[in-house]
Amino acid sequence: MAVTDAHNPLVGETTCGSLLQKLQEIWDEVGENDEERDKMLLQLEQDCLDVYKRKVEQAAKSRALLLQALSDAKLELSSLLSALGDKSSTGIPDKSSGTIKEQLAAIAPALDQLWKQKEERVKDFSDVQSQIQKICGEIAGSLNLNDQVGTPSVDESDLTLKKLDEYHAQLQELQKEKSDRLQKVLEFVSSVHDLCAVLGMDFFSTVTEVHPSLNDSTGVQSKSISNDTLSRLAKTVIALKEDKKQRLQKLQELASQLIDLWNLMDTPEEERELFDHVTCNISASVDEVTVPGALALDLIEQAEVEVDRLDQLKSSRMKEIAFKKQSELEEIFARAHIEIDPEAAREKIMAMIDSGDVEPAELLADMDNQIAKAKDESLSRKDILDKVEKWMSACEEESWLEDYNRDENRYNASRGAHLNLKRAERARILVNKIPALVETLVAKTRAWEEDHGMSFTYDGVPLLAMLDEYAMLRQEREEEKRRMRDQKKYQELQHSEQEAIFGSKPSPARPVSAKKVAGPRANGGANGTPNRRLSLNQNGARSTTKDAKRENRLSAPVNYVSMSKEDAASHVSGTDPIPASP
Repeated sequence: MAVTDAHNPLVGETTCGSLLQKLQEIWDEVGENDEERDKMLLQLEQDCLDVYKRKVEQAAKSRALLLQALSDAKLELSSLLSALGDKSSTGIPDKSSGTIKEQLAAIAPALDQLWKQKEERVKDFSDVQSQIQKICGEIAGSLNLNDQVGTPSVDESDLTLKKLDEYHAQLQELQKEKSDRLQKVLEFVSSVHDLCAVLGMDFFSTVTEVHPSLNDSTGVQSKSISNDTLSRLAKTVIALKEDKKQRLQKLQELASQLIDLWNLMDTPEEERELFDHVTCNISASVDEVTVPGALALDLIEQAEVEVDRLDQLKSSRMKEIAFKKQSELEEIFARAHIEIDPEAAREKIMAMIDSGDVEPAELLADMDNQIAKAKDESLSRKDILDKVEKWMSACEEESWLEDYNRDENRYNASRGAHLNLKRAERARILVNKIPALVETLVAKTRAWEEDHGMSFTYDGVPLLAMLDEYAMLRQEREEEKRRMRDQKKYQELQHSEQEAIFGSKPSPARPVSAKKVAGPRANGGANGTPNRRLSLNQNGARSTTKDAKRENRLSAPVNYVSMSKEDAASHVSGTDPIPASP
């Protein structure tokens, strides 16, 4: 190696051979032995091999990096072609021979061209996706007016023209939907404008309450087209239409009331013309009312005020007519002895007229029906009431006869005594007819109650209860009379025994007056109205009867032969048959 290096003309002044020769000279001068010299030479050779190995490894690494770069370039080229959808290899060098650097140099221009094409394609995708995102935001309502959308995230793995065309088709559909929505918004706004005009409402405040962009100051393209805006506009239109329908219905009702009141009170034509704007829509449908302000609240309020004014005028006249009919009804009930509450009825009539819940014609018709029913009921009660009057008249005569029989001076030759005597005879005849009259009255009353399914009352008291109580009191009175007669006979027997023993005859004692039974006589004894509380003294009468029975059992036997004329007269009026209990 030293020889070769020494003869190499390209090697400089200092070469491996010269250095080895210099080393030999040094060893000779030092006197190194051959063994040491061989070791050193072997070491030099090993060091040279190590240097070569390192150089070879470095060269291999450099080649691997170049191969990796070439592979990455080819892979990137393939990815760009796939992402851009360019299936052809036009313009791309097909050089798989030559050095690695030559191959890299051949691919580099094609990569630069594809990178520029990719950047342009990404920009196209970003633009169309931005427009799609903006329209979607407007539809969803998440994008406010004049807001800018952010840069969309583009999928760089698919930048083909087919995908770009799909985005363009989606954008066209969204633009069409935006146009349709905008048309719907404008139609809704127009409907709101027309409805507000008819209802007399502020259009600007109504429409901006839905969304601020719907006023006239903003451009058409700037108006909100979101789902929420369309929904709220639709609800607003529905609400306004319902309000219009209700107002028209209210106005038509007021117009009908006005016409009825005008006809009822003969209102002149001049006053009616003042409300032509109210009555002109009395038969119009909702869609036919389009005149601005035709259904304004102030117009309806004016009609209501006029109706109230006419109602007040009508109310006074209606009260007069209704109270007149109520007086007629009360008179019928009074004649039929049917108890009612006239004050409550009049208050009810006044309340119904004041409230306006019932139409005047209906109220008067109802009262006429009540009067007709009252007359029918009075007619059905007439037969029984006639007999009640006869019974009560007989009871009054019976009461008078009781008082007459207790009068000690009834046979005196006083003025008018003969008239009372004749009345007493007539009264006895009439009193004897009371049991049969009561029995007939009970039968008729029961038949009437079966037919009508209700109790027959006389001034609020069941008639059968009155008759039952009268029969009971009459029986108690008869028992009391018999007890008094027995007691009187016993006293006369005692007087007879004393006269036989002592030979003197004392004046007979005046018998204890019989208990006067309160029959259904007139209140005050003059107007013929029956006493409706016959049972107030019922318990007392019964206890008195029991005491009288005990005294009868203890008294002496009765001698029915020896009776005075006065007792005989009392017996005639006190032996009437007892009516059967109804």
